[in-house]
Amino acid sequence: MKNDDRNTWQAVQNEVRQRISQRVWKPGEQIPHEADLAQEFSCARATVNRALRGLADAGLLERRRKAGTRVALNPVRRAEFSIPLIREEIEGRGQEFDYEILLREMRLPPPDVQARLQIGGDVPILHLQTLYTADRLPHVFEIRWINSLAVPAVLDADFASLSPNEWLVREVAFDGGDFTLSAVTASKREASVLACAAGEGLLVLDRTTRHGGQMITSVRLMFSPGYRMHTQC
Repeated sequence: MKNDDRNTWQAVQNEVRQRISQRVWKPGEQIPHEADLAQEFSCARATVNRALRGLADAGLLERRRKAGTRVALNPVRRAEFSIPLIREEIEGRGQEFDYEILLREMRLPPPDVQARLQIGGDVPILHLQTLYTADRLPHVFEIRWINSLAVPAVLDADFASLSPNEWLVREVAFDGGDFTLSAVTASKREASVLACAAGEGLLVLDRTTRHGGQMITSVRLMFSPGYRMHTQC
């Protein structure tokens, strides 16, 4: 590392990552204290702390209070997912994007949605069903519940120029959530929407997002047969 680069947390993080990958610091081995690293890299201790926190979040380091920081014995490889815009995904493949709102209603959520959104079942929330198409062919069937108690502005959205997917990504901040991938066989309704045979296998993504401790939306994406998902780790 060059001397004039040592005062950034990114540079410190890259150097520590390199030492781990090159086995300068071996799995299970304790690394130097933050103060020592700060002196070596000519930076503030807070800079080192930020760099190490990022590596701990990535699963490369194990940090314990009063016990120091060690290289993880079994480093976790974590894939990072962002919430994609379906329009950008389709247009990125050179296809024509379109969508149709099949159903829009205020409805009491079923128990599983109540649990995911952490709300009671005595207040109706916004329920949407949307079909997204690529070159006029079904691409993904979206079943979405939006916690309109947390996002009241959604009640005034007409979704004429922005799909529900794009409206939420652009208009509502989120800081966490979870997702589950699974495979299901298409019901008659799903087969009708996705123009496939009933009983055909479908890739399904169930996702919830939250902001500031409040759950924003619960969505199920059912992709047309043959869809392939790609990510990097």
